[in-house]
Amino acid sequence: MAGRCILHSVQLRLAAGRWTAVVGPNGAGKSTLLRTLAGLQVCDGQVRLKDRPLQDWRAKERARHLAWLGQTESGADDLLARDVIMLGRLPHQAWLAPPSQADHAAAEQAMWQTQCWAWRDRPMGQLSGGERQRVLLARALCVQAEVLMMDEPLAHLDPPHQADWLEIVRTLRDGGTTVVSVLHELNMALHADDLVIVNQGQVVHHGAADDPLTQSALVRVFDGRIALHRVADQWVAMPCAAPTLSRTST
Repeated sequence: MAGRCILHSVQLRLAAGRWTAVVGPNGAGKSTLLRTLAGLQVCDGQVRLKDRPLQDWRAKERARHLAWLGQTESGADDLLARDVIMLGRLPHQAWLAPPSQADHAAAEQAMWQTQCWAWRDRPMGQLSGGERQRVLLARALCVQAEVLMMDEPLAHLDPPHQADWLEIVRTLRDGGTTVVSVLHELNMALHADDLVIVNQGQVVHHGAADDPLTQSALVRVFDGRIALHRVADQWVAMPCAAPTLSRTST
């Protein structure tokens, strides 16, 4: 509904060089929060990037520092995958300038990272959902930004490629990149450094993913319908069946 307030009284500070996963029930406001942090959603408050108000950044300058991968994005079906990926280098290029050697090197590195080098010359319209998602991830990586924000980046990815995505995020984080991702896949989110837990338009908890207080908050926000277990040295979220409602005969 137009004009409806989705987020309420949000105060949030994300540490640089860490991976933060934003989680919560459907309709909690996770994507709206991420879009607001990226400057793609208007808000009554203020968002700051590197202690500067986001509105003070010129668009091209901000695009070099903050890369974005949105939910259900798509590239034009007739564009080749490599051309879509090269779009990530536009913030680094002068107006109408051709791609430089550094641009080509960044694009190639991103394609190898996401394992989409083999279909770089195929049109986007010929790619599967998972292949397209990897191309769009490569486009975001190609920016080589200090901050990478991703909304549902695991959509259409099978488990092996989800594991590859996890390795990419860890490598970026270890290299000093700040990563913020909205995830429905709680088992993947539990690998993050920090969790931001959102419910009904509010941040109800922000803390380290392995902190017992954070994990308790995560269970509560899903109404006790998940249980967290330690398996093979990692936390796993298991769904719980809803309680059976008894019917009393009259």
